[in-house]
Amino acid sequence: MNATQTIEQHFSNRAARVRAAYEQILQAARALGPVREDPKKTSIHLVRKTAFAGVATRKDALILTIKSEEDIASPRVVKHEQVSAHRWHLEVRVEEPSEVDRELKTWLKSAYDLAG
Repeated sequence: MNATQTIEQHFSNRAARVRAAYEQILQAARALGPVREDPKKTSIHLVRKTAFAGVATRKDALILTIKSEEDIASPRVVKHEQVSAHRWHLEVRVEEPSEVDRELKTWLKSAYDLAG
């Protein structure tokens, strides 16, 4: 049996604003160039040549994990994980589509550039 989920399954029993926030993230990512959605068991990977972001759905929010070359000092980053000498995975909780703002788009662009 395939353990991966579909995009739709990730949004089952989720608030409408959670799906709307995801669509805003996807739109911002696609403005940078080609992006492939790769649904996994626990999250949806956004992929250029490699994954640059991951989106885990919760009932009332998204947990967006962004790849970065450096730590980002922001109160919006709820988890900082250094995975190698020059690679960080940073988690941002996104509850509303309006939170996909200039700052978040800048982080997405940096992650997208790393994945190319």
